[in-house]
Amino acid sequence: MLRHPSTSAVASALLLAGLLIAPAARAGCAPVALAAAAQVATPVAAPVQPTPAADTATAQEAVAAEARSALAALARIEDADTALAMAAEGAALYERDAVKLDGYAYCSQAVELAEKGEFRESTRAASKALHVALQTGNTDLLGKAYRDLAIAFSYGGQLTRAEQFAHLALKYPGQDPTQVNGPARKILGDVRTRQKRYDEAIALYEQAAQESSERFRPLVQASLANALILAGDLPRARRTLEAIPTPAGARQRAQLERTRGRLLLAEGKPAEALQLYRALAQAPAEGDETFYRAWALDGISKSEAALGNQAAAAAALDEALDTFERARAQFRSDEFKMGLFSDLQSVFERAIALHGQLGEAERAFDISERSRARALLDAVAGRAELKGDTGAALDARQLQAMLAADEAVVAYHSLPDRLVAWVLTRDGVREVRFPAALARADLNRLVDAYRDALIKLNPRAPEVSAQIGALLLAPLGVEPGRRLIIVPHGPLHYLPFQALRLDDQYLIQRNPLAIAPSISIAARLARRTPSAPRRLLAFGNPTISPDVADPLPGAEREVRELAQQFPGARLYFNADANKTNFLAAAPGAPLVHVAAHATADSLDPLHSKVLLADEDGKPNYLEAREVIGMDLSGVALLALSACESGLGRVDDGDEVLGFTRSFLSAGTSSLLVSLWPVSDAATEKLMTTLYADLAQGRELQDAMRDAQLAVMADPQTAHPYYWAPFNLIGNWRLKVTP
Repeated sequence: MLRHPSTSAVASALLLAGLLIAPAARAGCAPVALAAAAQVATPVAAPVQPTPAADTATAQEAVAAEARSALAALARIEDADTALAMAAEGAALYERDAVKLDGYAYCSQAVELAEKGEFRESTRAASKALHVALQTGNTDLLGKAYRDLAIAFSYGGQLTRAEQFAHLALKYPGQDPTQVNGPARKILGDVRTRQKRYDEAIALYEQAAQESSERFRPLVQASLANALILAGDLPRARRTLEAIPTPAGARQRAQLERTRGRLLLAEGKPAEALQLYRALAQAPAEGDETFYRAWALDGISKSEAALGNQAAAAAALDEALDTFERARAQFRSDEFKMGLFSDLQSVFERAIALHGQLGEAERAFDISERSRARALLDAVAGRAELKGDTGAALDARQLQAMLAADEAVVAYHSLPDRLVAWVLTRDGVREVRFPAALARADLNRLVDAYRDALIKLNPRAPEVSAQIGALLLAPLGVEPGRRLIIVPHGPLHYLPFQALRLDDQYLIQRNPLAIAPSISIAARLARRTPSAPRRLLAFGNPTISPDVADPLPGAEREVRELAQQFPGARLYFNADANKTNFLAAAPGAPLVHVAAHATADSLDPLHSKVLLADEDGKPNYLEAREVIGMDLSGVALLALSACESGLGRVDDGDEVLGFTRSFLSAGTSSLLVSLWPVSDAATEKLMTTLYADLAQGRELQDAMRDAQLAVMADPQTAHPYYWAPFNLIGNWRLKVTP
């Protein structure tokens, strides 16, 4: 039986109607947003915000009519659950606010938070503005709330939702349409630009410019110029750039100069571009010297490459990366405002490709590893403090010295046009050449299709496993029996490598393996925590409101059974399996097992959460951002037996952040996390076998292999769906001492 207890008839009907989307949660989760429709249809009482004619009965009826109209608009959008859920969340958040603000003040908060990169907090502020607007029928505020939701989702890379809210904003232009229409149409243009639909983007930017305020119009024009460059309409791009007034701010001036450099390169004038970028590197924007010097160096590299000076281009990129490291992780909303969408990971990607072309495999590997550490720093962006030095990367030679003779690291890096990989052993590092290009978009489709086949128990899944194994494993040339530490990248974070086939075997039958988001982090953890005391702390089947999730009796049974291997284990069930007890007990527990629901936040993964028990009648979730702030350096193993707990957010570059990164950065040495909803019976067998092996002193990597093979050995659970969802991440060498 799946860890998906039956959802209610209402929930099932809504799901079938396409009105609700079940969140990523431990198998067994019912939809979190079940109460959304009811909360919107029956608004929570709130003070009415002043409107021009609020003192008359006629005006009150008009307010009610506007509110009904707004609700009708919500019901008409294709993805109604998004707007309904936001309105419901806004109602709940508004009720909890001790001081209730004017709806426009919440909009101001939303914009400020988006500028700082606090995307989830931005949407929460905007959702409160949305709630106030719906309560009062204030359509001016309604349009601004939708606009601010569109901005937050656009900055966060959630293009579909950004587009939906931008279209909703356009329905309510308000008292000053330039405050809504210009930004909303620009967001739609930004979405089309990032989708490479440049003709549509250009048309949207043109319309946005006509409907924008004088202050906002230069940003739209800069975005238009960028889209014209990308579309190849260079004469018009130049005319557009030359018509933009010189910005007052130094940062905006520097951004505009970068666009001029892009245009020069597109026009086939790399020498002129090189001169411009060198000038920028010498005189960067005041107040952000390091950051803008780094982007100037990036432009120098592109110019040198266009001139055929590959070695000089690589050297400039190396200096740019060093400069970015000094700048640390800083969100720059200017990149989004001006339609440039520069991604630091793209700089790493070009550096990897350049050094690969120059035959410098070790250097390319080192840069790839640095980019993984950078992804964690970028995601945290000053919002949490990392423990120790987990953000810094070790180079290939340092890592070689830390490997055993029978161990090999396989590190992948998904570039836009091809896949590269390196095999690192004590003898050195070599770059792997794949016979197929394996572009990132193709890998995305491949991984999605394969995971879909596994989750649906497709009988052809083993055949597909062999085909993917031939693509991704065979070129590595790794012999059977060697212990593997696989470092995925991009879409490969979602791929269960243990379920791929090679030499007529599943990889887990052929090689013991573990996964690491960064081999630098994993190697440090393995050296720091070689063993752990035999003390277990476990949480099972937290009591959560039935409106949020269904009970998990199988999880409770799982915890009781595995705890038999560890006398004296501290167990928390039902109401006691709460956040308060986790925060108090987890830091001092070497072995921690959590069998609960979980949800992944695709907008801001720092808000992904483990659904622990309600406290005082209210939800009290454990969020990833809180985990990062904990000191879990005493935790040797944390098993998160929750559906899809191993998923974070994967953008064009590396995995950004999820439970995996948050627990590792807090100091946890080893993790067990899942990639899809799991079977009760199979998970029970896997976990009890794993913990029995650990109790007998087996290394964690071997115990995990034994556990997966034990589930595979049962004909009823031989399909990879049953035994392959859990990944071992981090310290693969861990042993439990008697």
